Amino acid sequence: MEQVQAVAAAPVPDVAHLTISDLRAALRGGWRDFRRAPAFGIFFSAVYVLIGFGFVLFGAGTVAWTFAFSLAFPLFAPFAAVGLYEVSRRMEAGAVLDWYQVLSVVKAEKDRQIPWMGAIIVIYVLFWSFFAHMLFALFMGLSAMTNISSSYEVFLTPNGLTMIAVELGVGSLFAFLLFSLTVTSLPHLLDKEVDFVTAMLLSFRVVKDNFWVMLIWAGLIAILSILALIPLFLGLFIVLPVMGHATWHLYRRALI
Repeated sequence: MEQVQAVAAAPVPDVAHLTISDLRAALRGGWRDFRRAPAFGIFFSAVYVLIGFGFVLFGAGTVAWTFAFSLAFPLFAPFAAVGLYEVSRRMEAGAVLDWYQVLSVVKAEKDRQIPWMGAIIVIYVLFWSFFAHMLFALFMGLSAMTNISSSYEVFLTPNGLTMIAVELGVGSLFAFLLFSLTVTSLPHLLDKEVDFVTAMLLSFRVVKDNFWVMLIWAGLIAILSILALIPLFLGLFIVLPVMGHATWHLYRRALI
């Protein structure tokens, strides 16, 4: 009988003390990697852009399509991110950037821990969607029925403005928590043989131990992503790969 050899788990790394200079270095590394291999960055960022276009073209005002694209994004986005991390990892190691090898690594992740991360993100998105609808019902449930896609006046009422403020505040907290659980866990899962729970807890520790630095990093990601949406999502073809590569470099500095 053939004996199956277990793969040894990687040792748990220590969390480093990060400074603003680490963020600058990560950004420089991200820009450098994108310039060295722009085709890879554009290819993997196309996943985000196509889902965004699909949401605008098919999802707006249609519950079924909105739900479908809302689920598609967290399922496919981690694999696109892994592609960017793999490119940076190969550059760091001086390995050849071969399309077949890079895509093979991304494909192989389906049998490791990345799908679990995708499932966690899906559950997170569904919970936030339910919570947002609950807030809408709480603030606007007693209002007269209005087609909010064509009549925006309802949002300018005291209840509407309060609802927007609460949803922005709570949504920011939800987004930052998800950021805390994934900022280093995704590259960690690619780089080491570690389970997704350990990777998420370590990522949370990185944010907790470097709160203000990581808060700046999260804010930078949010601002650049919003600005990249303005020219028909085209800015994402630069922002997403640069920030994806930069996340790899930040991960390498955060866990030692």
